[in-house]
Amino acid sequence: MANAMPRAVWGGALTFGLVSLPIQLFTATDSHTIHFHQLERGTSDRVRNQRVNERTGKEVPLDAIVKGYDVGDEYVLVEPDELDDIAPGRSKVLEVVGFVALDDVEPIFFDKTYYLGPKGKDYAKTYALLAQAMERQEKAAIATFVMRNREYLVAVKAEAGMLTLHTLHWADEIRDPRKIETIPGDVKVAQREVRMAEQLIDALSMEWKPEEFHDTYQEEVTKLVEAKRTGKAMHKTEAPAESTNVVDLMETLRASVDRAKNPESHDAKRAAGGRANPPTDINKVAKQRNIRVGDKGKRKASRVSSKSADLDSLTKAELYQKAADSDIPGRSSMTRDDLLKALAGKHHRRKSSA
Repeated sequence: MANAMPRAVWGGALTFGLVSLPIQLFTATDSHTIHFHQLERGTSDRVRNQRVNERTGKEVPLDAIVKGYDVGDEYVLVEPDELDDIAPGRSKVLEVVGFVALDDVEPIFFDKTYYLGPKGKDYAKTYALLAQAMERQEKAAIATFVMRNREYLVAVKAEAGMLTLHTLHWADEIRDPRKIETIPGDVKVAQREVRMAEQLIDALSMEWKPEEFHDTYQEEVTKLVEAKRTGKAMHKTEAPAESTNVVDLMETLRASVDRAKNPESHDAKRAAGGRANPPTDINKVAKQRNIRVGDKGKRKASRVSSKSADLDSLTKAELYQKAADSDIPGRSSMTRDDLLKALAGKHHRRKSSA
């Protein structure tokens, strides 16, 4: 289904120097968020928000509502047309203050993106002239304008012969990260860990192709709605990964580099259930081989379970050290559960050979 033709959300004139270019503003993005209605549980009755007078409890029509600014002991009332009167010209003018280098505006300042188009074919030449000049100079125009009773600071950029407008946050809206307690200050990191992290970044480097990404969460929501509509079961997604312990950091980095360099083996691992060595169901294997698991097999499984219980009290780092001592292959890419199973299996094989 094709997107509907966008409508202009603002119209006015872009001015720089003595040049005035009539323009229109169009939203550049279209959200595909799935929206739900609010219903009362146990019914199909819609729950709606209403504008209610908190003293009388009665609903108030929209045209009877005015804005009130709380000054403590009273409200100062402001009518909608009074807001328009204080900036009649500015609500129709996008005034360029100056031009800056594109890289000078930090990403944190950017908010929302719009397309700028000329207001008719008569102004196409002026539009193209500005776009080409800005693109060749690698400059962005910094401007201000008023839209919907709010003033915006914006950056106008030129790319491929067209102009885009990016609303910016005001400087006093940017929070100071130093006030966030969990952001670390000076932390000593070993150079070998830095080099390993750099290898991981190199191994995961790619070209930016936004068309290859899609909103998988919204797809899952759609599947959930369809499953509930048709009465089908919906499988839960995998639990989030465990946090990396500082003790395991170097080994985790090394395993990550190996996985990034060998994506085929990682895909095989995922197909097997998310583990390099998927757990074996003794009874299932027995049926495939037409073998019945007798009392002897059950006793062996019991001993393996007992050993697993002892190992379960160890940390991942301790399990990894035991795996290294036992020369278990593939241990660098194993999860904690994989290490537990591999060590328990190693113990079982030793008992059998003895």
